[in-house]
Amino acid sequence: MPHLLLKTIFIYSFFLMQGCTAQSQLVNDEIETVTKENLKYYLYYPEGYELDDKEGFGLLLFLHGGGESGSELEEIKKNGPPKLLVEGKQFPFLILAPQNPHRRKWWNTEAIMKLLDSVVESNNVDRKRIYLTGLSRGGSAAWELATQYPKKFAAMAVVCGMAPLPYAHWINKKMPIWVFHGDRDEVISVEESDKMVAKLKEMDYDVRYTRYKDVGHNSWSRAYTTDALYEWLVNQKQK
Repeated sequence: MPHLLLKTIFIYSFFLMQGCTAQSQLVNDEIETVTKENLKYYLYYPEGYELDDKEGFGLLLFLHGGGESGSELEEIKKNGPPKLLVEGKQFPFLILAPQNPHRRKWWNTEAIMKLLDSVVESNNVDRKRIYLTGLSRGGSAAWELATQYPKKFAAMAVVCGMAPLPYAHWINKKMPIWVFHGDRDEVISVEESDKMVAKLKEMDYDVRYTRYKDVGHNSWSRAYTTDALYEWLVNQKQK
């Protein structure tokens, strides 16, 4: 039976500090710092999931928006795929939904990737069918992940996220992209997506764009209830 697991993982990063001799104004130095990220998350297993299935299962990484950040994991059930799961929708792939523990900070993308790698390693996941999606602040993080880890994801769907135009040059051209945005968004302007999609098309990327008329920042309410989105995702596989 399909079910959701609640888990917490601690992410550590290490850096080294070495001493130096200040013989000039230009000093050669190195520092090691230690950072820790506490990530709570839900992990959804689809109906029929088997650990020994030879084909493996796809996995969707979902990154929520700023409003669901903090320490109460229940918050991320308010929107996107987690909301649909609570309402009884079934998906044909695993869904990993971590929570950004920082109310006022961006997603720690390095920590996200360490969590993702850990989940993939311990579950029956087809590494060629890992999908990425995010809304608002999570959509912005999705663009960032696509640039930093261009060969990781089979497809990406971004909903009303900030989209720095230079990122277009770093994204894997073989990865299909679907962008959603409302034309009355007063939080993150629709121009962010307009310009990014135009740039991607100019560079011959495989990109779709759904631009909702008379819709504000909550375009995720329509985007994530679009069945065609999940049909599209499940048909993507890294070549």
